[in-house]
Amino acid sequence: MKKQNKKWAVFCIAGIMILTIAACGNRNKSDSKLTTFEKEDEKVVILFSPMEKTRPDADNIARSASEKTVIMAEEKLGLTVDYITYTAEDYQDKTYDDVALDRARNNMDDLYLLNPDTIQILAAEDKLMDLSELDSAKNLRDLVKAANVVDGKLVAIPQEVVAYGLFINKDMFDQYQLELPETPEDFLECCRVLKENGVETPIGANRWWLETFVLAQAYADLYNGGNTEAEIAALNSGEKKYSEYMRPGFEFLKELIDRGYIDAEKAYVSEAIEGEGTDFLEQKTPIVMAYWSAANAETAYGKPDFNMLVIGFPSSRGQMPVIPMTGIAIGVNAEHAEDARKVLDIMTSDEALQVYVETNKVISPSKNIEVDCIPALKPLNDKINQNVFVLGSNASMKVEQWGNTCIIVRKLLTGATVDECMAEFDRLQEESLK
Repeated sequence: MKKQNKKWAVFCIAGIMILTIAACGNRNKSDSKLTTFEKEDEKVVILFSPMEKTRPDADNIARSASEKTVIMAEEKLGLTVDYITYTAEDYQDKTYDDVALDRARNNMDDLYLLNPDTIQILAAEDKLMDLSELDSAKNLRDLVKAANVVDGKLVAIPQEVVAYGLFINKDMFDQYQLELPETPEDFLECCRVLKENGVETPIGANRWWLETFVLAQAYADLYNGGNTEAEIAALNSGEKKYSEYMRPGFEFLKELIDRGYIDAEKAYVSEAIEGEGTDFLEQKTPIVMAYWSAANAETAYGKPDFNMLVIGFPSSRGQMPVIPMTGIAIGVNAEHAEDARKVLDIMTSDEALQVYVETNKVISPSKNIEVDCIPALKPLNDKINQNVFVLGSNASMKVEQWGNTCIIVRKLLTGATVDECMAEFDRLQEESLK
């Protein structure tokens, strides 16, 4: 029972938050932020994951959710999960992804909590174990498989499906008699009214998540028009260009920046939630973008002093959730590979995921488990239950989406033109066709 009291400061969707915070960026500093948590037990599995940067010692239901599943695995298997963590201090530090890539390539750990772009990179290098034969893999939703099956191998399994949406201060929208936006045009009009009524910057943004606007507009039809496989095949063959899909979203972001609805300079150097969270909670900025669990976590937006709603991003098909897929992976040459497989199988079993979902109120990767979400998340959850969403990561696409789009959006934030951004997508596509 002593394990019930151990300090768990990593494994959570706040961990997912740090993952998606660290989805791309500068690659120029040492791994000085590494922290090791070790135990003296003889039978050990080593996990590499992010430390929550914002208030790491605060109570967090997401952290508690993962702790329960780890304890379940430890007690059933009679071993200990040791963990090593890393978090970047600011935009000049090496990202979590950079460190994870290095550690996985050098077989330094057994289990890794990975971002979608890192999953695809390591899978292409044959650095990740095929998890298809795990019992827990049989229960996965199709969208999880679409994101994490590379060349026929299931290379990562998440503990939750991470859905992104727009967090709206509904009280401020009601104050200015604004309807919740469905289309890009609706959204621009909301921002115009807010700006004219003294809201200096209607949209709080950071250097990681603006790609959600782009992806929602780029792929609303691809994922919801009934022709997904054929369209992806056309992209992979070069018959269609990624830039053709991306251009409207980048033009939309450029307009938001040019009109002063987004502060590009601040966004470029801001960490997620730390950069825009205070202004949102103090009701200076009525719109931010974040992941599902931020609505539950007290370290994020779990206790606002106003009526908050989480909706999808504006698109030609209305409000559109964006779902990238993180996951827990095992190094193909992991020192404790067999024990790591057993740990992961228990952590992602329906039994463990039921505990995780009941604690954390998130979307489960298991098709057998439903979420009972808080009222603020109901608009986003309703869309997902209707199978209306865009995948932010898809392993069947030859050009990785989540990380690459993030990086190219950051070029836009520092003054690149839309045409220059589209040329970068064309370059990536040409490389994928070689």
